[in-house]
Amino acid sequence: MASQICPKCKTDNFFWNIDDDETSFTKWSCLNCKYIAFENETDERKCLKCNKKTEIKLKDKTEEFWWCRNCNIITEIE
Repeated sequence: MASQICPKCKTDNFFWNIDDDETSFTKWSCLNCKYIAFENETDERKCLKCNKKTEIKLKDKTEEFWWCRNCNIITEIE
């Protein structure tokens, strides 16, 4: 599994795994800053910057935002 750029600390240490307790959610974890967020597998859309369907909605304890796995852009949800 390839690592991604963490949306919080911007290091190449962000990995995903399937959460056994929540079958429809993927758990994302950063090995550097220990940030944890969950992805709902049904929330994916085309990124406005790179125009690829690689933008997913991540939710942590305090916020929810769109994050592109391809270009690492974060879009706030209002």
